[in-house]
Amino acid sequence: MKTRYADIPTYATKDGSEIRELLHLAHHGARNQSLAEAAIPPGTRTLLHQHHRTEEIYHITSGCGRMTLGQEVFDVSPGDSILIPPGTPHCIEAIGSEPLRILCCCSPAYCHEDTALLDPLPPLMPS
Repeated sequence: MKTRYADIPTYATKDGSEIRELLHLAHHGARNQSLAEAAIPPGTRTLLHQHHRTEEIYHITSGCGRMTLGQEVFDVSPGDSILIPPGTPHCIEAIGSEPLRILCCCSPAYCHEDTALLDPLPPLMPS
């Protein structure tokens, strides 16, 4: 199975990020995982959330961010990878002047139903 980046539409996830599903069981036949690119505009963040079953790996490809992972908060930049175990509260903020782009690998594959929002506030919006 081969996909083409330009042929894949984006959509908003439950946490407020813009996602492009590069490989997903609903569209491409992957059975045990999904791979997506997330884009977070400068000065915005995703909602704090957790996944009940899904383990995620974030790999930062461009931009700078601040990651909240459980009780930890740390800066991330291109080349960094973050493991997000199931049940771990997390969110990420784009802190630079360019969009933060992240490759997100989920196992099992991402689904809205596995996402629990923990943040009562909307995601930060650019001013």
